[in-house]
Formats: sequence, structure tokens, C-alpha cells
Amino acid sequence: MNAQTHFRARLPLKLKEEAANDKPISSGDKDADLARTAELAEEISAMQDIFYAENRRKLLVLLQGMDTSGKDGTVRGVFHRLDPLGVRCVSFKSPTVTELAHDYLWRVHREVPAQREMVIFNRSHYEDVLWPAVHGQIDAKECKRRYQHIREFERMLYESNTVLLKFFLHISREEQKKRLEERLADPQKHWKVDLNDLEERKHWDAYQRLYEKAIGETDTNDAPWYVIPADSKSHRNLAIATIVAETMKEMKLAYPPPNPDYFKVQVK
Repeated sequence: MNAQTHFRARLPLKLKEEAANDKPISSGDKDADLARTAELAEEISAMQDIFYAENRRKLLVLLQGMDTSGKDGTVRGVFHRLDPLGVRCVSFKSPTVTELAHDYLWRVHREVPAQREMVIFNRSHYEDVLWPAVHGQIDAKECKRRYQHIREFERMLYESNTVLLKFFLHISREEQKKRLEERLADPQKHWKVDLNDLEERKHWDAYQRLYEKAIGETDTNDAPWYVIPADSKSHRNLAIATIVAETMKEMKLAYPPPNPDYFKVQVK
């Protein structure tokens, strides 16, 4: 069984606390897992060169998860070898006044990858269902309408030669508590602290239910969801790197045909 099959969301989805610490593709040796992730990062980098030269497709990677689930860590651990020429990371914060004046997908659509580009979304358009629903700003009817918008939006991207990979980083409540406490105890990590994270933690159960619903409503063959156990940082990165590498290999990437006239050119 490849990693894509293993971590593909199984519906109806039930996010279990104990599953957040699963390590199904770990070697059992953390150092070996880190080394394998580094190898995969190099493989992804090599394939990116062909992906960019091919100039036919786009790749969009979505990272969603509770606070401290490791979205930033995944970017550093999996995608750090990529050529900046062909990759962007976009982080979605609270909407600005200008963004709120448009439809909620406006700020997202303008950031999707162009041809030959790879884009990583650190949070995404799913925030525009999750947060307002948890805080009572939209009701179930509006949630359902937005799920439909998102399915159609992602289908349009797919039909425009965009390969979509959506990762939910599944962290347990206890592990989040540990990571928040570590940040509060370490002066060098205080810059990471947002006290709003502590407030959002109070809505843990509501977020879990909404993630289950959102993933169930928007998991499609064109835009699949992968549920990644995220209590282990090393296994989290290994799983995501493996899926990205598998997906890119399946693209059958190839450099453009050579120009025969160039063989005749003499450099003087």
C-alpha cells in the first residue's frame, strides 16, 4: 500500500485522539525517518526542476490543522530544498477590510499557482468555513453552500491542470497543550505565542466536528484529503514528503524535447 492510499481520508471521517500519534510508515528509528525525509526532499527538488521546465501543470499543496499542528514545520521540513524560482508559500491570516469587501474566495483565487509553479497554502479557504461556523457567524445552511462553492472552485482548478493535495495535520488535544506550554516557557519562542490560540482551544470539540464535516464534504478524486497523524513531527514530515513524491512521480514528468538546432550552435 502506498502512502497516498494509506493516509487518504476514509469517510465518514472520525477524528480519534489516539490516531494522532500513529506512525504507520515509520521505520521505528527517528534518525532513519529524518534521513529518509531528507532524501525525499531532494527527490522532490529534482522533480521540481522537470516540473518547471515542462511548463504544463501547477501544483497546490494545502496544509490545514489546529494551532501548533505543524504547518510551518512541514514547510521547513519537506519543501526547504525547492528552488525559490518556482515555489511560493502563502499564509492566510484574518481577512483584511479589503478582503472582506469581496467574496471569501477572492483572496484565495489570486494566490493559486500559475503554470509551472508550486504553491503551498499555510491555512486556506477552509478557514472561511471553520472559524465563522465555530463562532456562530454562519449557520449550517451557509456552511453547506460554501462546501459546494469550494468543491466547484477546486474542480475548476483541477480542470485547469492544477494538481491538488490537501493535508489535514491531525494533532491530539494533549499534544497541543504540550506545545503551547513549551512556547510559553521558552523566551525564544514567545514570538510564536498568540493568546488567541488559547481561546480557540476552548472550542476544540467544535473544530474537530467541523473538520470531519468539511473533509467529508470536499474530499474528491480531483482534490483528495489526506489525514496525517501529527503528534510526531518526524513522522508527519515523512508521510507528507512521501505523498508529494509519489504524486509527482505519477505525473510522468519529462523535460521538453531538445531543439536540434541548438546542437549546431557554436559558442565563440
